[in-house]
Amino acid sequence: MKLSILPLFLCLFYISFSFSQTEKKYKVNTIAFYNLENLFDYEDDPITFDNDRTPAGKDHWTQEIYEAKLRNMAKVISEIGKDVTGTSPALIGVSEIENRRVLEDLLNQKLLVKKDYGIVHFDSPDRRGIDVALLYQKKLFTPTNYKAYELVIYDDQDRSKRIYTRDQLVVSGMLDGEKIHLIVNHWPSRSGGEARSRPKRIKAAELNKKIMDSLFSINPYAKIITMGDLNDDPTSPSVKDVLKTKHKRTNMQLKELYNPMEDMFKNGLGTLAYRDSWNLFDQIIISTELAKKDFSSYRFYKAGIFNKNYLVTPRGKYKSYPFRSFVNGYTGGYSDHFPVYIYLIEEKKDAN
Repeated sequence: MKLSILPLFLCLFYISFSFSQTEKKYKVNTIAFYNLENLFDYEDDPITFDNDRTPAGKDHWTQEIYEAKLRNMAKVISEIGKDVTGTSPALIGVSEIENRRVLEDLLNQKLLVKKDYGIVHFDSPDRRGIDVALLYQKKLFTPTNYKAYELVIYDDQDRSKRIYTRDQLVVSGMLDGEKIHLIVNHWPSRSGGEARSRPKRIKAAELNKKIMDSLFSINPYAKIITMGDLNDDPTSPSVKDVLKTKHKRTNMQLKELYNPMEDMFKNGLGTLAYRDSWNLFDQIIISTELAKKDFSSYRFYKAGIFNKNYLVTPRGKYKSYPFRSFVNGYTGGYSDHFPVYIYLIEEKKDAN
């Protein structure tokens, strides 16, 4: 059985024509998330388990391969949302990055260096050394506060044994003059099976909700975006029962969450494939204030999965899966996840 890519439902057209016969004008920015699939440098870090990703390691991860991987990641990031906005994302959360150095090397690639991205990153306690981070175009976004929140979880069989995993990164700042809060996530994996590992992701969701509740306690109208590789689908208990996400924007109350990825998932779309079925682990979820359909300030417009043809495995056993960068050796591919994105738009004010 081979997977087929369902067409993305997003219609692309000029934002100025989107909502009215009177041709209103709208500002638009892309917010994205991308799991970069083990973007490691090629040097051994004695503190973490990165030995495989070295020239002498199992993966034979050389400087040449590392630089090819950087070019591929830069190409993808440079193109997300570009056909609508004319530029790369204003903000992009990333996961599976080894350290700040790989982010700096990524942003110095030819396709990104002129975008002048800034970085918010903390080293996490994850044993493999992989972290999350937020990249932002400095001309569009100014961070005002940021903090990493530790996820404290323990082994099911030995409650005294802590499992060290990724932090949840919270960044608050001004997007084109508007206050916005972003949380970048990479929740615990399904290693050992979905059911057995589920409590770890429930704990991750509880931490995520606690963070958002603290933001809502300060301002119930807060514009919050939580995004990341959740290792769960939009219908999983961590998302539906803990975060209590809605799949429709109608009749939302204050301090609720809308997940535009839920209907995509129910329609068969996904961001990664396993055993000939799709999962949609990569999600962008927004608070009530961003979900409103009044565009007097920045609000949600559309969501999508960036699954261009070059990101799809063209042939072989994994045909139609995401074209990952490493399968028993470097493949020349990109990632085992497709990126996801949303557009935020705001009606332009009449200068007169």
